[in-house]
Amino acid sequence: MKRFALLFACTTGIAFGAVAQNNLSFNVGAAKTTISRQIYGHFAEHLGHCIYGGFYVGEGNTKIPNTSGVRNDVIDALRKLKIPNLRWPGGCFADTYHWKDGIGPKDKRPSMVNTWWGGVTEDNSFGTHDFLNMCELIGTEPYLAGNVGSGTVQELIDWVQYVSFAGKSPMSDLRRQNGRDKPWNVTYWGVGNEAWGCGGNMTAEYYANVYRKYATFMTGWSNETKIFRIASGANSRDYNWTEVLMKNIPHNMVGGLALHHYSVINWSKKGSAVDFSEEQYFQTMKQALFMDSLVIRHSAIMDKYDPKKQVALVVDEWGGWYDVEPGTNGGFLYQQNTMRDAMIAGATLNIFHNHADRVRMANLAQTINVLQAVILTKEEKMILTPTYHVMEMYNVHQDAKLIPLTIKTNNYVFGKEKLPAVSASASKDSSGLVHISLVNIDAKNAQDITINLEGGNFTTVGGRILSSARLQDHNSFEEPAKIKPAPFQGATIKGKTLSVKLPPFSVVVLELK
Repeated sequence: MKRFALLFACTTGIAFGAVAQNNLSFNVGAAKTTISRQIYGHFAEHLGHCIYGGFYVGEGNTKIPNTSGVRNDVIDALRKLKIPNLRWPGGCFADTYHWKDGIGPKDKRPSMVNTWWGGVTEDNSFGTHDFLNMCELIGTEPYLAGNVGSGTVQELIDWVQYVSFAGKSPMSDLRRQNGRDKPWNVTYWGVGNEAWGCGGNMTAEYYANVYRKYATFMTGWSNETKIFRIASGANSRDYNWTEVLMKNIPHNMVGGLALHHYSVINWSKKGSAVDFSEEQYFQTMKQALFMDSLVIRHSAIMDKYDPKKQVALVVDEWGGWYDVEPGTNGGFLYQQNTMRDAMIAGATLNIFHNHADRVRMANLAQTINVLQAVILTKEEKMILTPTYHVMEMYNVHQDAKLIPLTIKTNNYVFGKEKLPAVSASASKDSSGLVHISLVNIDAKNAQDITINLEGGNFTTVGGRILSSARLQDHNSFEEPAKIKPAPFQGATIKGKTLSVKLPPFSVVVLELK
């Protein structure tokens, strides 16, 4: 069932001023569907300086405080962000990664060439133990992406047994030999990645059969180990891929179907992450908001075969993708993070919330120093990006009950095109607090919003805002706190009416009591 009704008002607005009223209404009593915290997952691939130089600086590093080689400042930042799961080791890298090369004494591990990302040689010093122990430090669940493209069924079976089997077996004995007695009990497993592309350039029909074979041997008859197997799903609007997999894979063999979509204007000329025009911003937001249509259409196909919604839609790669920063390795995908990225994050998370009945897991690409990162590092320095701050503000929605919304919004107009200016989502948490997330993507106009509240008696409203003077503003190593959340004073409540004024390109999270 679609729980988010969106009506577009045909208003053009006046530059630099507030435009006509936006209207939003909800009934707290209608809150039923849980917004899974797993929607707030992240992605750590062996790509550029995400792992080496990002998460991991080595056990012998005396310049950067670390625990077993993992940066302490990164651990602290991600704990505060409350990330529920972390996907590793890829991405495209996953289908060339052989996990047994990354265990045992580090000086005896074979090196490998990362052919996908920069052609660099890696020494495999960061492997299975390093990643899973790091997840324990962060307080997050691991999501392991299995090698289907260049691996074997036996290799994946062995990995599952190595990390999760408590009894005596060749793989659990090997784990103990390498210093870990207790298993990590990994729940989330990706069965290949982008099988339609870098994962093997397969057809949907072929991959469906490959998936069935791998999934069969990963657990027992009735999946008594309760692992959550995720099939390599569609590339953006490839609806046929979803159709074929839902039709041909028994639903008791799959926990989730992946979907990848990036907010890219032109794959051959992505544009600068910082020096962009309003037109480029508008087109980027058009691609970001297209996520709503993708989720609706893929969900409709899944509903046809799975009306009880047993199989989750897992958007395990999403975010902005631009040209790399000048002077950096083109294969490292290092880009800055501006207020434009805050708009992508806020609007996308609202979409996921409002489709929480089907979207029950997602992973932002990527955590550190790659694509729409939440953290950037430079030797001993670390900064938090606008995207980090949006996800931290929004984490009040994790595992709360979705409150369905009806919204009538003005348009953000650029040239002859228009987009809905305001997006929103709301939830009620276990303590009874109601939170409303609001995003105004309009580059020039503030938005006045009237919110009609039903199902509760609210007397106070507070909140935080993320905003800045320019869309191109970002945090740098010279100005690490240029953009950060601030108390929001633009909301007033009177009876059952909440009035809000959203500045241009801003993100606000309100709390009602």
